[in-house]
Amino acid sequence: MQQIFNFIFKNSNKLLFLLLLSLSLLLTIQSHSYHKSRVISSANFLTGGVYEEINNITEYLNLKSENEALALENARLKSIIFNTKDTTKVPIPQNLKGTAPDDIIVSKVIHNSYNRHENFLTLNSGAKDGVKTDMGVINSLGIVGIIDKTSPKYSTVISILNTKSQINAKIKKSNHFGSLVWNGKNTGFVQLIDVPRLANVRKGDTIVTGGQSVIFPENINIGTVDKVYKEEETNYYVLNIKLFNDMTNLGHVYIIKSKDRDEVNNLEKETLKDE
Repeated sequence: MQQIFNFIFKNSNKLLFLLLLSLSLLLTIQSHSYHKSRVISSANFLTGGVYEEINNITEYLNLKSENEALALENARLKSIIFNTKDTTKVPIPQNLKGTAPDDIIVSKVIHNSYNRHENFLTLNSGAKDGVKTDMGVINSLGIVGIIDKTSPKYSTVISILNTKSQINAKIKKSNHFGSLVWNGKNTGFVQLIDVPRLANVRKGDTIVTGGQSVIFPENINIGTVDKVYKEEETNYYVLNIKLFNDMTNLGHVYIIKSKDRDEVNNLEKETLKDE
């Protein structure tokens, strides 16, 4: 212990300099968006490799559940092949009906956080694979999140278990829309807010993605209504939605390219300019 104190005392000036340098760099990064984005991009590249190695090890511990999920997926895909007239086409997951194979990037989750208020995932696909910001991410059970940032080989995803996430969704049977959010409490449930009181909604109703989004195709599964709450101060419902997905156990995912997003965004910008 005495040697440690002696070392600190002898090198106090150097240690103080390193501390002040670290604080100055941290403050610079936090106050400048450009520096912050470059650091995040570099972090994606470095941590992506680490996460991938860790994932390779932990996969061995989850082979049984992963194989069961893949077996179910293969069985469903085979049923699609057997029921299609042209069996030479690449089968598309049922929840991506109408989406061309070239518009789907198959990727794998190599890191997944779900115990915070702002959760993210890391995928082993990046800009070299055609991944871009604001692409939707789903799997065979439902939506997973939205691409946030990319590096050449990796990308990060804003999970639906993120208190800043907001996705257009609707009640499947009635087409009444709302905003899908997460209150940060339970990893198995999200909330659909701003649902009008005119909506006929009951426990067990299916919730899917809405048609007002340029990120996700319409009618991608999300979950089922667990509870219905009335906001006394407004004319809206708040629906507690039980997710189809187990967000704590994610493997392979589909990244969806949206050809219409840029066109819609440009059109909206032009409209705002004219106002």
